[in-house]
Amino acid sequence: MRNELQMRGGILGGLVPLIILVCGLVWLSVAERGGTKPFWACAWIAIAVGVLLAKDPKEYCRALMRGIGDKTGIVIVTAWLFAGVFGELMKAGGLVNGLLWMGMTTGAQGSVFVSMVFFAAMLFSVGTGTSTGTCIALSPVLYPAGVFLGADPAMLALAILSGAAFGDNLAPVSDTTIVSAYTQGATMREVVRSRFPLSISAALVAAVVFAALGGGGQPSGLPEIKAQLDATGLVMLLSLVIVVATALCGRHIIEALIYGNISAALLGLLTGRISPGGLFNIPEKRGLSTGIIENGVNSVVGAIIFAILILAVTQVLVESGIMRRILEMAERAVVKTVRQAEAFIVGITILASIPISANAPAELLVGPSLVKPMGKKFGLAAARRANLMDCAVCTLFFTLPWHIAVAAWYGAVYAAAQQYNIAAPPISVALYNPYSWTLLAVLIFSIITGWNRKMIPEGGEEESEEYNSEN
Repeated sequence: MRNELQMRGGILGGLVPLIILVCGLVWLSVAERGGTKPFWACAWIAIAVGVLLAKDPKEYCRALMRGIGDKTGIVIVTAWLFAGVFGELMKAGGLVNGLLWMGMTTGAQGSVFVSMVFFAAMLFSVGTGTSTGTCIALSPVLYPAGVFLGADPAMLALAILSGAAFGDNLAPVSDTTIVSAYTQGATMREVVRSRFPLSISAALVAAVVFAALGGGGQPSGLPEIKAQLDATGLVMLLSLVIVVATALCGRHIIEALIYGNISAALLGLLTGRISPGGLFNIPEKRGLSTGIIENGVNSVVGAIIFAILILAVTQVLVESGIMRRILEMAERAVVKTVRQAEAFIVGITILASIPISANAPAELLVGPSLVKPMGKKFGLAAARRANLMDCAVCTLFFTLPWHIAVAAWYGAVYAAAQQYNIAAPPISVALYNPYSWTLLAVLIFSIITGWNRKMIPEGGEEESEEYNSEN
């Protein structure tokens, strides 16, 4: 057993890197300058200060390297690379235009159209795995279309945000799904299958809210948006089916994502939405993009580097014994039963997500060091731990205006309103996000009643082959 990493000042000295990191993240987030790339500097400063406080700087650096080289991080980074390309392929293949066609050709108006917008946003976010991308892609077309079709502006805007949160919560290509699964040692099949009842229950209740409150406006025509209709974009959903089906069949998530990438590229080429040169080409000038593949990889570089830095900082916290002491304090003061352990997991995850403007890093902070040991102590299965954590970061996170997804959503909605000279709701309406609150209610119900709870079977729980790189 490795000796604890000794820091000057004891527990306080060991907490300094975490305090610096969190304070930096909060500062940037409240100033609405948050993002994975700006967060790099916070993590860098935290690591640099930490080495000055270590009694054995050499061992401190070794701890950092163990965190960076952790098998959890390796799986997450690799999965993100292919998930990023998949999302870019889905957008380039015209999925937005296809979903717009689906909503505009049915003759739906008012609350019916709001419900369809919610469903379209759910499909897009599940297909691309990005809540921010969903808001940016769909708001410019679906928001003005809905207003001109008699929808309530606030509920219409919230339908887009709620649908984006649903995909972030459930999609196998979502960063939060990937992080929650592999920090807990769960397979994607276990996670998606067992999380679906939680996510869809919350979505159904939210859909009732949108159907009841989404109307009230006066319909009118909007020929500019009708010109963008293209049903062929819906073909791209076949690639999503391939990814989900492959993952649910028990294949490795990287394998599933590769099949999804290949099928999305082929479908885009067949429909004419993507050209061979659009996928990959020799740029005219140095520094220009080589195509969709490069853009997809580049879209996740910021998240990958920040994840690596987070893993380094949390490894120092683990090896210095701080996380162990936090767990012991929680167990002595609060956690005595399985229900309390689940409430602790949900509570600590929500607390970590409130100040930080990105929710996957919040999972990285608490997942390996607090959620996993607490859950295993009380016999919670890996998928259950992952589901509690992932659902938790998709509740209040999607209601607070300093978070990246909410800021991107409102920016896109406001820009669309300005372009078409229509009303835009205040950003404070995010506080009423139906899916976030219904998901929190579903979580509380699940904890109290034990519904959807899965325990570690007798004989112990082995880490999944996807997670355990040695298998």
